[in-house]
Amino acid sequence: MFYWKKMRSILGTALLILMLTGCAKEKRDYRILTNNPELLHRSIKAITDRIVHDIFSPPVASRIYAYSSIAGYEALIHADKKFVSLAGQVHGLKAVPQPQDDREYCYPLASVQATLVVGRAFVFSEDKMDVFYNGIMKEFKNSGIPDDVFDRSIEYGTQVADHILLWSSTDNYKQTRSFPKYSIQTDPATWKPTPPAYMDAVEPHWNKIRTFVIDSAAQFKPLGPTPFSIDKKSKFFKEAFEVYETGKNLTEEQRAVASFWDCNPFVMNVKGHVMFATKKISPGGHWMNITHVVCAQQKVDMLKSAEAYVMVSLSLIDGFISCWDEKYRSRMIRPETYINQYIDENWIPLLQTPPFPEYTSGHSVISASAAVTLTKLFGDNFAFTDSTEVEFGMLPRNFKSFLDAASEAAVSRMYGGIHYTPACEIGKAQGRKVGYFIIDRVKTRKAGQ
Repeated sequence: MFYWKKMRSILGTALLILMLTGCAKEKRDYRILTNNPELLHRSIKAITDRIVHDIFSPPVASRIYAYSSIAGYEALIHADKKFVSLAGQVHGLKAVPQPQDDREYCYPLASVQATLVVGRAFVFSEDKMDVFYNGIMKEFKNSGIPDDVFDRSIEYGTQVADHILLWSSTDNYKQTRSFPKYSIQTDPATWKPTPPAYMDAVEPHWNKIRTFVIDSAAQFKPLGPTPFSIDKKSKFFKEAFEVYETGKNLTEEQRAVASFWDCNPFVMNVKGHVMFATKKISPGGHWMNITHVVCAQQKVDMLKSAEAYVMVSLSLIDGFISCWDEKYRSRMIRPETYINQYIDENWIPLLQTPPFPEYTSGHSVISASAAVTLTKLFGDNFAFTDSTEVEFGMLPRNFKSFLDAASEAAVSRMYGGIHYTPACEIGKAQGRKVGYFIIDRVKTRKAGQ
């Protein structure tokens, strides 16, 4: 009898240990499964897909990325005490809601929730976003996360998202929707709509949007463009002729470079009497995807990925504000218009000319700004393969560094026939200034971390 009592006691103890171990294992497993950076990468990609589908202009796309990335970052920083909030560092962002100290949260879930709620608020195709949202939430549920932790984390992510959305409503974006359209100038030096769609100028009041980090839209105002002239001996004519001659004698490599960095969200195709649009990723979206590529290459965790996205998105939004401020100050004529009027009326650029003034080059500005930011995060001479354009039918390209990629993005605009060289070179310098200012002003980690 004693023997069987002792055996029952031993078995009972073993069963209890097994149950406790199983519970601990379940708890540990859900934390491991949910702390997966691909959940954040896929969420950003879902927002990119909606931006492409809904055809947002490059500046507007950068605004969507900035607010979505900030929301995701702010909800996730509580997973590691060395990371700090952007409240008080970016203009107008006040203290973000905090989680309760004595409650358990799944911060990766809160982060994805905040990212997607904010992203959904800015796009048009909410139904498609909902499909992605429901799918990724099911993945979180299937990770074994306890119901109370799941609900609490969703609630916290929503609180952060609501806070970010309220902040976004004060950036003057809504007001600029009712500002007057750009008026075409009679001055021959100024921008005119270009074929085939002859679209209105995009975002002529973007410099009225509240900046995120830089002090003002005009803080890094570049030197003005080369003075307009139709004199064949003038510097401006030579710059235009360079675009013309380059366009007529493009090598296969130059064509590949121009096409890879085209990133025109709305290309109007004309075949006979039929017109249809081709949708592509925006230049900002391209750099957000490069961020994914390098995060995956380095196998960085979810929080460091969120840090990278938020810093790159800040460089994009302020880069566009700075660039657009100059575009509608100088209002420079595009090469296509100038060349057709003064050199060759039948000349057509390789790339379709975007509907806004020429100087400075948006690609050059934001690429340099993003490259400076990524260099700060991942180091100089960081070699990587950019596969962003594969889904749009192009081969990946290899780069020795982020600044190398930014330089190629800049010169691609001259190869494509849509920018003069100064817009690309001075645009790179402008973007670098924006990028260095941002990495100097914004701190994502406590001192010494």
